[in-house]
Amino acid sequence: MRKIFGQVGRLKPECIEEYRRLHEVDVYTPRWAGVLSMIRDCNMQNYSIFIEDDVVFGYFEYTGSDYEADMAKMAADPTTQEWWSHTRPCFTKYKPDSKENFYTDMQQIFYFQ
Repeated sequence: MRKIFGQVGRLKPECIEEYRRLHEVDVYTPRWAGVLSMIRDCNMQNYSIFIEDDVVFGYFEYTGSDYEADMAKMAADPTTQEWWSHTRPCFTKYKPDSKENFYTDMQQIFYFQ
C-alpha cells in the first residue's frame, strides 16, 4: 500500500527559529537518531518539511500495510515522545476550526508520475 500525505501547520512566531534549528541541525545529532529510525521503521519514506514564514508543509509517502498500527508504534516510542515535547509546542492552530495545534492533513487532488 502506498499513500501520499500532505500536511500543513502554523508555527508560533516566537518558535520559528527553534523549529528550524530542530529540523535543520538537531535531528541529525546522535541524541535524536531514534526519531529518524522510527520514521523509517513506521514505513514513512520521502519525508520532507518545507517552511515559509510561519507556515510549514510536510510531505511523506506511507508504504506499509497498517497505518494506524505504525502511527501507534511511533506514538509509543519514548524518543519520539521526547522529540514531540520540543516540536509540538511550537505550533498554533492553522485555522480556527483545526482539531489541534499541529499539522492538519490536506486532501490530495492531483498526482502525476
